[in-house]
Amino acid sequence: MEEQKRFKTYKIIMLVVLVAFITFLITSIVMYQYFTNDSFGKSIVQKSEQTSDIAETLEDYRKIIDKYYLGDIDEEKLKEGAIAGYIKGLDDEYTEYISKEDMADYMADTTGNFVGVGVYMVQDTEANKIMVLSPIKGSPAEKAGLQPGDYIIAVDGVTYTGEQMTEASNKIKGEAGTTVKLQIQRKDETLDIELTRENIKVNPVEGEVLENNIGYIEFSSFDDGTAEEFKAKFEELQGKGIKSLIIDLRNNGGGIVDEALEIANYILDKDSVILYEVDKNNNETVEKTTDDPIINMPIVILTNENTASSSEILAGALKDHKKATIVGEKTYGKGVIQRLLTLPDGSGLKITSEKYLTPNRTEINKVGIEPDEKVELPETVTNILNVEKNEDTQLQKAIEILK
Repeated sequence: MEEQKRFKTYKIIMLVVLVAFITFLITSIVMYQYFTNDSFGKSIVQKSEQTSDIAETLEDYRKIIDKYYLGDIDEEKLKEGAIAGYIKGLDDEYTEYISKEDMADYMADTTGNFVGVGVYMVQDTEANKIMVLSPIKGSPAEKAGLQPGDYIIAVDGVTYTGEQMTEASNKIKGEAGTTVKLQIQRKDETLDIELTRENIKVNPVEGEVLENNIGYIEFSSFDDGTAEEFKAKFEELQGKGIKSLIIDLRNNGGGIVDEALEIANYILDKDSVILYEVDKNNNETVEKTTDDPIINMPIVILTNENTASSSEILAGALKDHKKATIVGEKTYGKGVIQRLLTLPDGSGLKITSEKYLTPNRTEINKVGIEPDEKVELPETVTNILNVEKNEDTQLQKAIEILK
């Protein structure tokens, strides 16, 4: 009975906080969008009336709390929990509330500079676990041997589920020079790894000249400035006499959509459709190239199951326009776009607002892009981030096509 009372009390607390702060959340977004004259905010104004019945019901619970609840309430902490829980109720793995305290770290991650161990993570919704998408090259995570497909089970002795990925990510970050302990599940093996945090520069664009004057460019995410780095690397390789190009998007988890659009702009003909963005009301925004291409040579794009989001935008656009041959394995299948709203109190809401379609109007979300040439790596490869060239059957196929 005592436990039941505590459980009921907990429910009451959360409901009361929700009634007080759902209005705060909605009002904040509306005011932000009003002052930025964003049409997205207008739709929120129209929908806000639907919350009135929830507010009235929760107000009754507030009265009960005021009359009976014995303990003290940390209003700020409950506000954060209530808003995060409300957003979580959308049941969308990509939509999340970001507290004021976490916004600086989030923006640093987005632009490609942060302090941490250097690992891209995704939520495995089926297993409800945090899965390593890929470690960043040269990072503490890569040096420690973290691999795509590893599950991060615990951070500093605290267990986290897939739904708690943001909390785990924040726990992994910290001051440069400090350590963090990760518990990793790799198939049937459990590993305990201690890492020292560093200042991480995400995603350098790397390249080289392969046999037969084939250029090779590889990068692991689309961050602020990636397109310019890509252009500079291409021009460097072009100066060395390359006649064709391999763009390696394997284990590239995506990032800033505009960076992918700009790289497509370097390759596709002027006024070519790159993608269609479709919102909840089926309104379409068409993204097209604006300039004549600077890259006019045969291209092969390498993909695998960790090629996601912005990588799929670029691969899909080049495939549909027959500007590149896709070699490797089917991509991840993240075909939705999030926008980040900064609220007046400094917190943020990253919300799924559009889906995208390739130029041929092909849906990608939860489907992925099929390669033109399906090639799997040999079973002897144990770490797909560190494949010797003599074992890299996907790269070998790309070279064969471009010879």
